[in-house]
Amino acid sequence: MSQRNETQALDEQSNASKTKATDMSSSPLEQLMTYLHDDMQAVNDTILSEMHSDVPLIPQLASYLIASGGKRIRPLLTLATARLVDADIKQATLLAATVEFIHTATLLHDDVVDESQERRGQKAANLVFGNQETVLVGDFLFSRAFQLMVKTNSVEILRILSNASSVIAEGEVLQLQYQGDMSINWNVYKTIIGAKTASLFAASCEVNGAILKDKDIQKSLSEYGYNLGMAFQIADDTLDYDANQEQLGKTVGDDFREGKITAPILFALQNASDDEKAFWTRTLVEHNINDQDLKTAQDLILKHKGLEQSKQLAREYAQKSSQSIHKIIQKNDNNRELFDMLCVMPEYVVSRLA
Repeated sequence: MSQRNETQALDEQSNASKTKATDMSSSPLEQLMTYLHDDMQAVNDTILSEMHSDVPLIPQLASYLIASGGKRIRPLLTLATARLVDADIKQATLLAATVEFIHTATLLHDDVVDESQERRGQKAANLVFGNQETVLVGDFLFSRAFQLMVKTNSVEILRILSNASSVIAEGEVLQLQYQGDMSINWNVYKTIIGAKTASLFAASCEVNGAILKDKDIQKSLSEYGYNLGMAFQIADDTLDYDANQEQLGKTVGDDFREGKITAPILFALQNASDDEKAFWTRTLVEHNINDQDLKTAQDLILKHKGLEQSKQLAREYAQKSSQSIHKIIQKNDNNRELFDMLCVMPEYVVSRLA
């Protein structure tokens, strides 16, 4: 893909987001896309510039995923919380691009590890470009993210984002370790999703408190992002058993086929019969899965109210997230409109389960 085509793809995504936001004003995510359209365009420009390389495959593969129409929640959160607390928007723009590079790198690595077939409605990058190429371009994006962090000249920002990168990797390894392991419990599950998802949500917001050098704001922003990320991941894990493929953006039942024991299954296991436990052992531990097993898994989860209880768990984290953002507005009431959007964002990520 040429640089002109990469630019066009990012511009089309940005314009599509703006149009969609106008049409779906009830969604806080779409409202944020409209409100921060110009800021996001600056982030896109930074992404395009910073993913350039004299090795043609690097920008080609990176842009394949970056311009594929993801939600861009993490960079949006960086920009939104920067505007909310009046942090330097130029620094926030740089950090929003950094966050997107970290996130994209983890997705590229995940698709290779998970042998994914689809990402964001298109073939996974590793199926198009190859496993080795995908891993190495993911490494490039991680390296570029650290170069961008250094440009902020802030040791605290470097600490926040480098720590998040390390924790994400730990979470992915822990998840891999517990794949198909029936000994997994709620503490382990929450540790996994806290590391692999919520940590970057938290860092995406917390960096703006570091820009301001305000520890109270930094703490509240981190809590907001962390709990939002927990709600988001639990919702995603639930949708894997309760969504159509277009809504999910990846193949429905992927977690089941990969032996990942997530919230819906944990709830189903709590009161499972011996026969049901034998089913979960055969499918998740022994990886002996037939064509009808996903439907059986969904039926067992419904029987034990696994979806309903997972939704409630996600809502509890969403409520904690909203409480954290209220602490911010008590100190800074300059932008009520943006506060209102961020305040309802946690409930929005859970509303996908309705």
